[in-house]
Amino acid sequence: MAVNSKKAAVYVLVVFVLYVIITDPKGAAGYVEIGFEGISDAAKAIGDFMTWIANSGGS
Repeated sequence: MAVNSKKAAVYVLVVFVLYVIITDPKGAAGYVEIGFEGISDAAKAIGDFMTWIANSGGS
């Protein structure tokens, strides 16, 4: 029976994340903070773009 490569990749990723969290909790918290900052910046940029579109492309 062949192992689904996508499922195997997810398992490897989960094990890696758990390893990082267990061995370096402060570093893992920093990675999460960076991720949320990136998501926040992207959401703000989308909001700014939508506002620009709503204003007919004017400044």
